[in-house]
Amino acid sequence: MFCFQCQETAQNKGCTVKGVCGKDENTANAQDLLIYVSKGLAEVINRNKDVDRKYYSLLSDNLFVTITNANFKEDYILEKAKATIEAKNALLSDLSNKEGLSDFALYDQSHIEKLKIKAIEVGVLNILNEDKRSLTELVIYGLKGLGAYNHHANVLGYFDKEVDEFIAYALEETTKVNPGKDASEDEINELIDLVIKTGQTGVKAMALLDKANTESFGNPEMTEVSYKAGDKPGILISGHDLRDIKMLLEQTKDTGVEVYTHSEMLAANYYPEFKKYPHFHGNYGNSWWTQNDEFEKFNGPILMTTNCIVPLKKNNTYLDRFFTTGMAGYPGAKHIEADEKGNKDFSQIIELAKSCKAPTNLEDTKVIGGFAHKQVEKLAGKVVEEIKKGNIKKFIVMAGCDGRFKDRSYYTDFAKALPKDYVILTAGCAKYRYNKLDLGHINGIPRVLDSGQCNDSYSLVKTAMLLQEAFGLSDINDLPLEFNIAWYEQKAVIVLLALLSLGVKNIHLGPSLPAFLSPTVVDFLVEKFAIAPNTTVEEDMAYFTK
Repeated sequence: MFCFQCQETAQNKGCTVKGVCGKDENTANAQDLLIYVSKGLAEVINRNKDVDRKYYSLLSDNLFVTITNANFKEDYILEKAKATIEAKNALLSDLSNKEGLSDFALYDQSHIEKLKIKAIEVGVLNILNEDKRSLTELVIYGLKGLGAYNHHANVLGYFDKEVDEFIAYALEETTKVNPGKDASEDEINELIDLVIKTGQTGVKAMALLDKANTESFGNPEMTEVSYKAGDKPGILISGHDLRDIKMLLEQTKDTGVEVYTHSEMLAANYYPEFKKYPHFHGNYGNSWWTQNDEFEKFNGPILMTTNCIVPLKKNNTYLDRFFTTGMAGYPGAKHIEADEKGNKDFSQIIELAKSCKAPTNLEDTKVIGGFAHKQVEKLAGKVVEEIKKGNIKKFIVMAGCDGRFKDRSYYTDFAKALPKDYVILTAGCAKYRYNKLDLGHINGIPRVLDSGQCNDSYSLVKTAMLLQEAFGLSDINDLPLEFNIAWYEQKAVIVLLALLSLGVKNIHLGPSLPAFLSPTVVDFLVEKFAIAPNTTVEEDMAYFTK
């Protein structure tokens, strides 16, 4: 295996024996195969006219399955690859002219053992030139995040033809990369252009998901969320899928079972639609990487709706109450499938919860969030007034992902060290490094404005545009706004590419630059966008507060 798609990849070079995330060699290779056959499906889709939407959705689903910490089941991923080949063959049969199709499109296999052999052969190192490999994988990892956002919108019945068609287009474009050691200037420029186009489409997908979530569940609003456990049995739901929590809340009405969120699902507490359920208790626990200990203490069943699964320890007590759904999967966990209309039956989880003890209380804490763009719009006049008075000097975007390594303490220390007239804008699980700090308010405006999940990063873009309009600025980089972003997996990659496509410069990225960026690509990003790695809190504080 070789995998370097996440921030914690071994020695910031690549995992070659077992993923730091916990996936084994066979699962890693199966994920490579799924991307390979998805490229073939994309090429055939692009040759056809009036393709059924289900084929585009399959591409998004496949990309989502391969995101870090989403699915650890080799057999499931291989079956997805097999189904993708079957779908591609169905479209191939409608093609009158198959001339010029690539090996990706023509590959045909239905035997699982032979698929396993092919999986070993199609890894990222097949592109020998480091710069072409770097840019190709930057596109692929951006597409993985893009596919995930698109999937979330799709399950709510929202689609964007341009997003669907771009995913297919970009996947096919990566098949045209010459795998040889040499790289012409034209090849590099074409890949750079594809990277930027991926970011531009990322903005569209983020806007689509924002529309899907807010039209389905209302606009997030400023909300105080309790972390204190109750005395009734509970179900803990983690991940990102808001349709899943809606179905779970509806099915648990009047059952005596309460529902709690964990990690990224914290943001569900901000939506008006979910607040109407009195048994929606609040949040339990913290960031995704703390789940081994917290899931043990929760006592009731856990439902993982998307990525952010941490492999269970050998002495765990919760595998028999651990459930997955959607694109998530874990060996030994029970998986809840959707029916043809996307509905899911959570009755077995609910019945199990009734027999479990109430959660062990971890903390009696409250946090405030819900500052998506509509809520910020309501505060816009006051925010602009405080800026003009000099009470707010700058906003600093500290969005993105959290992680388990000690160097992530940088973000806690950085938040503590910020001057009292700085306001943090955040989305994603990075906030768990500082959202419980007592950073105070600026005349009633909290100094941490949490817009929600990484899926809600569009709100940060809209907030920046709102400020840009309020101050009559032609360039977003002239705003009193800085970016110090943490990354971990591929949803953060598409957010980064989206920001770059909007012309945002001077982004600090950490706690390390992606291993998949070659020195040449890093130099390009530094020269064109002034991207810089995090250093120390002291050095970075001097830069951001100058």
